[in-house]
Amino acid sequence: MQRAMSPDNAIQIQTFTGHAIAEAQAAFQLLHVNVFEDWPYLYRGDPTERPYIAGYINHPRAALFLASHAGQPVGAATCLPLEDESANVRAPFEARGWDLRRFFYFGEGVVRSEWRGKGLGVRFFELRESHARATSSADYTLFCSVRRPADHPLRPSNAHTNDAFWRNRGYVPLPGVACTMTWKDVGDAAESKHTLDFWIKSLTGAPLPCG
Repeated sequence: MQRAMSPDNAIQIQTFTGHAIAEAQAAFQLLHVNVFEDWPYLYRGDPTERPYIAGYINHPRAALFLASHAGQPVGAATCLPLEDESANVRAPFEARGWDLRRFFYFGEGVVRSEWRGKGLGVRFFELRESHARATSSADYTLFCSVRRPADHPLRPSNAHTNDAFWRNRGYVPLPGVACTMTWKDVGDAAESKHTLDFWIKSLTGAPLPCG
């Protein structure tokens, strides 16, 4: 585990890798459930359920970055090689015959609403890209974002996307490439499938793959 300070010197960012990720499971799970309950994920989770991040513990190149203020978690981000991700995330790349070793996947990036706009999101992208460069020869980093219809009944009137923020980090949509994930939406009695679209960035200058 490593410790670092964010630019405002008020938020401590800890880096957990490999088996040390277990130390941050509980804090991560609470953030994951609380932040993703909001639009656009509308994820109805349980802080006491077994966190999916448990699977990251078995992967030596996985990393979890946990931001805290006064001892309280305020944000987190995760990453690992795409080849080590779950089958549903790998599926669209395998279907196209792409070499999974060329991709490093950013699983989560969550920040509590009151701590947004303070540079944490930018820092999380920097840390994950640095980790990808240090632990792999991947050409690309990428993540996926849930697709929601414009007329979704729970869409807030002031809803906005993070597209501009992602583009400012150098990411662009990967046309036609999407995966599915299953979770229970807020207000629903049962789980349902959701489509998530991928965004990608070239770390090495390699041309972006075509879907």
